[in-house]
Amino acid sequence: MLDPYVYPGTNILRNILGIQDRQMLDDAEADYVSLRLRELAENPLEGSYDVGHLAKMHKYIFQDIYEWAGKIRTINIEKEEPALGGLSIEYSDKAKIEGDLSDALKKMTSRSWASLSLDGRAKCFSEDLAAVWKVHGFREGNTRLAVTFCCQFIEAQGISIDRTIFEKHSTYVRTALVAYSAVFHDLGDLSKKEYLERIIRDSLEHAKNTV
Repeated sequence: MLDPYVYPGTNILRNILGIQDRQMLDDAEADYVSLRLRELAENPLEGSYDVGHLAKMHKYIFQDIYEWAGKIRTINIEKEEPALGGLSIEYSDKAKIEGDLSDALKKMTSRSWASLSLDGRAKCFSEDLAAVWKVHGFREGNTRLAVTFCCQFIEAQGISIDRTIFEKHSTYVRTALVAYSAVFHDLGDLSKKEYLERIIRDSLEHAKNTV
């Protein structure tokens, strides 16, 4: 199946800037997205932490780059993961995206966060972050979106989290999300949850100790 999100004959995403060079697009995206993420850190995007709110945040973050920012993807996707020997995480089917996101977000927003211990918060936050991420509701930008959205949510509950840890270790965070989400219909549960839970715990503990 042809990918309508890319320029014909390439794997480069169609973009508002008309860039058809991979490195140039990566650089431009990084610059614009960094600016939008700084703005969100200073002025959180208000909402009900539902699917509409998540889509609104995706649109805000990627508004300068992609015309489809904020729109649920319309194709199924796979991404070869070196950490899984070339396998892809089983992302949500395009027809189930909104339902899967809604289920994940309802679970996150219904928890009694204030009553949880540090370890409990780290475990639950990891589970919720990974659940939102594994849906991969948009064609691009899902890791940055999930981390930003979930961090804003947890801060809205009065719980501090050190976002700089995610920024400094972005590659590790994505690999940890892959490891956490490695559950397959045919191969079974190959997940390793400790890596994500560790960095989440560190970010919560560091923020708590620097308040």
